[in-house]
Amino acid sequence: MAKFKEVLLVVNPISGDISKDKAQRQVEQEVKQHNAHFHLYKTTGENDAEEIKELVKEKEIDRLVIAGGDGTINLVADAVKDFDVSIGLIPAGSANGLCTNLQIPQQLEQQVQIALSDHCIELDMLCLNEKICLHLSDLGINAELIRNYEGSNIRGKFGYLLQTIPTLIKSEYPFEFRIETDGKEFVREGVLLGIANANKYGTGANVNPEGKPNDGIFEILVFKRLNFFDILKTLRNESRIDPEFLETIPTTEATITCKQPISFQIDGEFIGKETKIDVSIIPQKLKVAVPVNYNP
Repeated sequence: MAKFKEVLLVVNPISGDISKDKAQRQVEQEVKQHNAHFHLYKTTGENDAEEIKELVKEKEIDRLVIAGGDGTINLVADAVKDFDVSIGLIPAGSANGLCTNLQIPQQLEQQVQIALSDHCIELDMLCLNEKICLHLSDLGINAELIRNYEGSNIRGKFGYLLQTIPTLIKSEYPFEFRIETDGKEFVREGVLLGIANANKYGTGANVNPEGKPNDGIFEILVFKRLNFFDILKTLRNESRIDPEFLETIPTTEATITCKQPISFQIDGEFIGKETKIDVSIIPQKLKVAVPVNYNP
């Protein structure tokens, strides 16, 4: 474990479908064994960002551990992005896409050891219409699925599964996207447009094999069609994806416009329907603990 004096654990008690009590006890025990001070904050959905900022400032937090899903990580990272604090992650949400990409293991004991270690990378952050993204954002059918999931009462991956077929039936895809980047303009039709700072969705689907979260660029991913066999290739981590299924455009900034409002999500959280997204990158902004053998 790295040498820290003040450790804050932020827990989202309602994310996912698992209890966070064991993670809380294990982090607290580990912190105290190393003669550091342990602090706890549980999110409520009201003024969380401001309260976390105040805690970090008041207690002079130098390691912040997050137990939650992608949405919780995004909220906390946005709150502390201008503080000199490193972050550890314990995947405990319905979707854990960022932790999947950072190769955080499934065993809680290993997660805690990594979250409190000194082996870190400096993660890029994306800015989308002045909101941050650490992992993957998209316009289209996946955002519609997330919207429907958030409106249901069933949490976890089973909740997503239950919403898949209704989403496919009701969706009005294909959508038209206009992409302006690097002085060029592209018009594309597809079922989904992704904005990626990583390789994989939380399901493990490797949709952006060449992407890295700390290389100073992001990728625009245009999924042109729904095809079971192409989707299966992403789940198998195959590096060659049919360009008729997925087109990848690497860049550092872009403007994406749509003729009609399209469902939009950031890091697994439904934002609303948008017709225009301005995207830029903030290179190596966030210090995050990863496994020693992490290989993006």
